[in-house]
Amino acid sequence: MSPPRKRKESSAERLVEPGRRESLRTRLLEWYDRQKRDLPWRRTRDPYAIWLSEVMLQQTQVATVIPYWERFLQRFPSVEALAAAPLPDVLALWRGLGYYSRARNLHGAAQEVVARFGGKLPSTAAELLTLPGFGRYTAGAVASIAFGEPAPLVDGNVARVLSRIFEVEGAPGDRAREARLWALATELVHGERPGDFNQALMEHGATVCRPESPLCLLCPVREECLAYRHGRVDELPPARVRAAPKRMTLAVAVWAHEGRLLLARRAEKGLFGGLWELPAAEVDDDTPDTESTSRLAEALGADVTLRGHLGTVRRQLTHRALSLRLLRVTGATHPTHAPAFRELRWCTPDEASSLGMSTAMHKALEAAVSAGALQA
Repeated sequence: MSPPRKRKESSAERLVEPGRRESLRTRLLEWYDRQKRDLPWRRTRDPYAIWLSEVMLQQTQVATVIPYWERFLQRFPSVEALAAAPLPDVLALWRGLGYYSRARNLHGAAQEVVARFGGKLPSTAAELLTLPGFGRYTAGAVASIAFGEPAPLVDGNVARVLSRIFEVEGAPGDRAREARLWALATELVHGERPGDFNQALMEHGATVCRPESPLCLLCPVREECLAYRHGRVDELPPARVRAAPKRMTLAVAVWAHEGRLLLARRAEKGLFGGLWELPAAEVDDDTPDTESTSRLAEALGADVTLRGHLGTVRRQLTHRALSLRLLRVTGATHPTHAPAFRELRWCTPDEASSLGMSTAMHKALEAAVSAGALQA
């Protein structure tokens, strides 16, 4: 009986022909070596520093991230230092970057790395995925860039590049489209320098294959690009349909006593989770100030008297149009704990500014002080 023949790989199983795959990899890596931006996290091999950069770069532009990354590493130079730090200190250093769940997950993951892996970041995407805050993209980025594992990644830039090169149909978020993009990324990353190749894809999307006004004449792979060949670069990928920001109104208690203001720290989850604030409660846009005061009293677990309205601070967040209604209040007793908050503290404005506080709430604090909140 003759031995069974080895089954040949079919074209249905292979999304990219070997010759085309090698051409794409070679051209992108050569282009990356010539044109890559000189970014500080590209000058280090420290997995912790690379991980930190990947977390900060999510939803945040490079120019914004650089000073935060440098300050963060100066304050918390290692996984062990981050794990040992109180969460409020981590959140305070994060202020201005937004998406504070990233900081909470970063802190939680650091603690798990110390407890489970002896302070050394795991080197595989599979192990990284077991840590808080590590999704498929972050695990692939850290595993490939820091450790050289051929782990794929797909972010917005990579999705755009692959959608155009391979003429991938479907809107962002479509499951079939996402599956195809990940399959393409998986095939392409295998080979020499997987971390640099992943960075080349992202760099290309950020600087050449841009969402608007792509620089096709400077593209090193335009001869391989189906969208360019078929005149569809501006069509792919289709723009994501974004929901209108949700309106949200918070009644904010501005409670002064002997030159200090009452501050509260929120529960760990939810909007501004774990951050300090002037105590706030969500209300409707048309809720009268008297009823808003009652909501604040309930949240603080104390009798609260309304003394006046100090104005409204408006901030536009990514998914919310936020209104902070500043209510000057007082009470016969001065609470030190409350049912709706993890912690209360009476602070001077300078002390309050050093706490982990969202940019929106810091603007509310500044507005309250400017409106005379500490004046008798």
